[in-house]
Amino acid sequence: MGRLFGSSGVRGLVNVELSPVVACSVGSAVATYARAKCAVVACDTRVSGGMVQDALVSGLLSCGVKVYLLGVVPTPVLAYVTRVLGADVGFMVTASHNPPQYNGIKVFNSQSLSYVDADQVGVEGIVLEKQYGLVDWRCLGKTVCYDAYPVYFELVKKSVSLHKRWHVVVDPGCGAAYQLAPQLFKLLGCKVTALNAHPDGYFSARPSEPTVESLKALSKTVRALGADVGVAFDGDADRVAFVDEGGEFVDFDHALAAYGAYALKQVGGGGGGGVVVTNVEASMCVETMVEGLGGRVVRTRVGDSYVSEAVRGEGAVFGGEPCGAWVHPLQHYCPDGPLSAVFFLKALEDEGKSVSEFVGEVPKYVTLRKSVKCSNEVKNRIVATLARTLKDKFGDCTGFSVIDGVRLAFNEGWLLVRASGTEPLIRVTVEGKTDNIAKELMYKAVSVICECIEEEAV
Repeated sequence: MGRLFGSSGVRGLVNVELSPVVACSVGSAVATYARAKCAVVACDTRVSGGMVQDALVSGLLSCGVKVYLLGVVPTPVLAYVTRVLGADVGFMVTASHNPPQYNGIKVFNSQSLSYVDADQVGVEGIVLEKQYGLVDWRCLGKTVCYDAYPVYFELVKKSVSLHKRWHVVVDPGCGAAYQLAPQLFKLLGCKVTALNAHPDGYFSARPSEPTVESLKALSKTVRALGADVGVAFDGDADRVAFVDEGGEFVDFDHALAAYGAYALKQVGGGGGGGVVVTNVEASMCVETMVEGLGGRVVRTRVGDSYVSEAVRGEGAVFGGEPCGAWVHPLQHYCPDGPLSAVFFLKALEDEGKSVSEFVGEVPKYVTLRKSVKCSNEVKNRIVATLARTLKDKFGDCTGFSVIDGVRLAFNEGWLLVRASGTEPLIRVTVEGKTDNIAKELMYKAVSVICECIEEEAV
């Protein structure tokens, strides 16, 4: 059996990698692994959601688990309610930002944290051995429907209040936040214009992933209405993207760095320290903003579960990935798109700035990406070799990490080399303070990689 779990739960093409049989097995295996008595289950708007959820719940019931069904809600709502109800485990049926033909299952523990590697291996072992903790027919579990909105809205109201009547154009992309997001902004006194605020499991209005291309309608609407900000979410609303008051898409890294600095200041970060967590792919503008306030940046592997775990372990004030997945530890440990959007508005209020002014303080660096062909059989071995070779070739590096690929930091930039998880490629990302620095780093890194591949072939 190959690995069931990827970097964000179980995920695959519906009825190919992810069938009802697989979903049922995951339910029974997690129930067995966690010795669960109580679980919470929700889904996004995908057309396959009901099928996958029903199979998953069947697996849970077979192990005697009481299951709270939340219906269609965002992933962060599911994770938070799991903790509030004191459930042993929570399941979100979603493929997040992936196209509609995909679906998946995200698993959370009682503290709203995604299952980490050790948990995943434990669950996969149970599936492999088919050692499910099935109960006698008289002890089967039962399902209970539960309205999660009031609990989540109460969390937001306790966490933040807005004083300005912001004009927000919100685009849930026909996903899990289609109803919750507009209601949330209205609850906080905003003037709300909603786009794509209806459930559509085919994501026919726009792709589930919020990007500069997929949010052109949002940008156009913000400009036409003279709104203060545009806010968009992915399919399960654990990611958020912003459009500024001029209708310009806000770079993910810049939003992350600007808000990270603000979060640090809120806890006395100006000279008082504090930790912000991000992954190895994020721009060094995060360090520039955080370290300028006396804070410290901790980098993790790519994947929100690793960021969340590090936020908890480091006692960080904030964590996030440059895809809009932000973690606010005082509330819970799951990346939360709607909560992040509200906190972003609060930051603008506190700073007395527009969106463009707020993110405009973040320095802009040059990022380049390239893929080098390398067979699946040797790509991981090549990257392991590069851990030694690159460090020797780049003697002036100021930081070195192998937590996810090979990452070297320099005074004027950084480079990252990772094996593709899905293709016969080695991916190279570099960033420099100038175009020339970035190009020089890329040229030298690719040359070293090609030399290693040639030597491997001899």
